[in-house]
Amino acid sequence: MVKLIVEIVLAIFLHPIAFVLCVIDIVNRQELSGLSKLLWIIVTFFWGIGPILYILLGRGKFW
Repeated sequence: MVKLIVEIVLAIFLHPIAFVLCVIDIVNRQELSGLSKLLWIIVTFFWGIGPILYILLGRGKFW
């Protein structure tokens, strides 16, 4: 639970770092197709809300 709160705070206030961490995680995920990876990268680009959506809905992580 603490990890989730830290990830949300990071996504809101330090979006460039959160975006890079999301992209690294997205590229390394084997179960996603190329189109899914591209769509998640586009979603995470949106400030604050994108990385949070990726964590909550995409079963992603920053680390």
